Amino acid sequence: MPYGSLSLPTRIFLLAWDTGRNKIAGAPDLHLAVRACALAELAQRGLVSDVDGVVTPVLGARTGDAALDSVLELIEESRPRKWRGSITHRARDTQAAVRDQLVSGGYLRAERTRVFGIFPSRRYELERAGYVEVLHAEALAVLRGPVPVSEVSEGDAALVVCAATGKLRGVVSGKDRRQYEERLDALTDRSGASSPELPELMRGLRKALASAVSSAEAARSSGGGGGG
Repeated sequence: MPYGSLSLPTRIFLLAWDTGRNKIAGAPDLHLAVRACALAELAQRGLVSDVDGVVTPVLGARTGDAALDSVLELIEESRPRKWRGSITHRARDTQAAVRDQLVSGGYLRAERTRVFGIFPSRRYELERAGYVEVLHAEALAVLRGPVPVSEVSEGDAALVVCAATGKLRGVVSGKDRRQYEERLDALTDRSGASSPELPELMRGLRKALASAVSSAEAARSSGGGGGG
């Protein structure tokens, strides 16, 4: 996975990394944002569409990217789901697949460790902090300008919208979400600029991600967890 070839889900996973603390921080629902980015990229590639609110794949289509293809396979093999269900259903599987890709690509390093000195586990450390810092700077430039929305790539627009909606606080603060709400609306439409039906699909995906995150937050507040 050379620089410049990272998928949207791998890029948002890296965006959640705090380079100073060398760990993911401020992103309790990262798995939902990762899955939303995977769906966004598949939609932009024309491999999933919205049919009466149901996420519908192009049967047998594959991208060659293991994480994206696993999402396509899951959609094909599962019962029909709307966008929110497609975001939440086994979302942590997609996050794990993305993390493994980043280890294989040399962006992360996996170290074997033991919890309480007994239970085997793995700890992940960032190998390319400079690259992540560039990602952060680029994401903030997309969010805040001064580049016109019309000049932002569809992928970058989707990435920033998912980071904001998924509440990756290390990337987009609550203040930023409020201050740049209109620009985020414009970026949502921009993320679907390649075909007439995509802007509405992307708006639906963003709404579904916001709903999934709100439910996860409510579950944590009530002590019910927030897994997907």
